[in-house]
Amino acid sequence: MVAAMSLSIAACAGRNRPRLAYEERPVELLYNTGFERLQSRRWTDAVDYFQEVERQHPYSEWSRRAILMQVYAHYQAGDYTDAIAAADRFIQLFPGSPSAAYAFYMKAVCNFEQIVDVGRDQAYSQAALAGLRDVIRRYPTSSYATDARVKIDMVNDQLAGKEMTIGRWYQRRSQPLAAIGRYKTVIDDAAFQRTSHTPEALYRLTEVYLGLGLKDEATRNAAVLGFNYPGSPWYAEAYALLNEQGVKPETEPTGKRESWLRRIIPG
Repeated sequence: MVAAMSLSIAACAGRNRPRLAYEERPVELLYNTGFERLQSRRWTDAVDYFQEVERQHPYSEWSRRAILMQVYAHYQAGDYTDAIAAADRFIQLFPGSPSAAYAFYMKAVCNFEQIVDVGRDQAYSQAALAGLRDVIRRYPTSSYATDARVKIDMVNDQLAGKEMTIGRWYQRRSQPLAAIGRYKTVIDDAAFQRTSHTPEALYRLTEVYLGLGLKDEATRNAAVLGFNYPGSPWYAEAYALLNEQGVKPETEPTGKRESWLRRIIPG
């Protein structure tokens, strides 16, 4: 009773408190108390108990479970750095465990959750992409791999969006060659070709090439856009743009032109 009370008092002391004072206790008590804190969404308190399991009973089955619980608790608390550290510790200590798949997956997800908007550095996107690919490589038939494939598509869309943002920036500042390089990355990179940004990239190339007086290049990119995305408003824009230049593409657009698209980049 006294031991349980001392644990409870220590658990309420706050996030920056020292860890629980060492006192040998039944592993079931420590683990179950941590699990109860987890169910109550008291993530930091739960971590304390699971760390104590790990400290008092290292290399045991209880310890293996406790480290994974720490990963989950840190993740739920938004402490992604600590969650990744716990996952790394599990992988180092128990690389052959079937539960290592979860540790690898959670490392990737923690980076995925920290992806920021396309206007900022995409380091987390790159880290998430590497981690998700690692999950698929190591555990291709697992449910983690299934989810990783979905998330990879989302990350690629994010990274392609970053390329488009930079390309538009160059285009607005009358640096067409730099803009072309970014747009072509979206079109030529196999990982980006299936993203939502490909139609716009083809339209932007049409637009930039026309601005450079390269009608053949502009027509070629518009033809690719029309063949693959005839119903896209981006193709309707490209079709109208070429008509203004006296060029009539073979493929008629099946979608409607949306004039607001032309205002994304002034001029």
